[in-house]
Amino acid sequence: MFENLIKSFIDFEWHAICQKTDFNLVNVQKINPSYIFIPHWSYMIPSEIYENYTCIVFHMTDLPYGRGGSPLQNLIVRKHQNTKISALKVEKEIDAGPIYLKRELDLTGTAQAIFERMNPIIEGMIREIILDKIIPQRQEGEITTFKRRTPEEGNLSQLQSIEEIYDYIRMLDAEGYPSAFLETDYFKFEFTKANPIGENELEAYVRIIKK
Repeated sequence: MFENLIKSFIDFEWHAICQKTDFNLVNVQKINPSYIFIPHWSYMIPSEIYENYTCIVFHMTDLPYGRGGSPLQNLIVRKHQNTKISALKVEKEIDAGPIYLKRELDLTGTAQAIFERMNPIIEGMIREIILDKIIPQRQEGEITTFKRRTPEEGNLSQLQSIEEIYDYIRMLDAEGYPSAFLETDYFKFEFTKANPIGENELEAYVRIIKK
């Protein structure tokens, strides 16, 4: 995405900040950006940055539905098959800022596949915001808030259907996420690459870890 934007906007100077420790006011002031686009970020953005610069995040829900943490996982456990990516201006209240635009996103497949599917969509949204000089509009509708899910909630032991197990495995199957799991007194079993092969059966890779 970053390389594509550099090639598309040759008159712009682009900078990538990939580490939390580097995303600070001193570094941002050196760049003095017109926009700060934040495609995938799970940390609080310092107020001294968003109060002085236009920060735009991309949230995987049709805001104001689904404000808060773990949007992908919360959508899948609620049986959503698709969603919208909302591009919004960062303000003090989490995911409550005005909306620049929204685009559709299919939620089939693993978390990794969904994140990869998001990339070209977000790239296109960034292009539109810049080229069309979009002015964000305040959010409208009923507010629904998601709670950030914990690694312990990836436990498969209480699930009662193959569909639920498949969803739990796939929604955590991405780099940097704790895998869905089962535990015994002596071992932990972590599951990835789930593949349904019938109404009551699926295959998956398993990693077995001795406690």
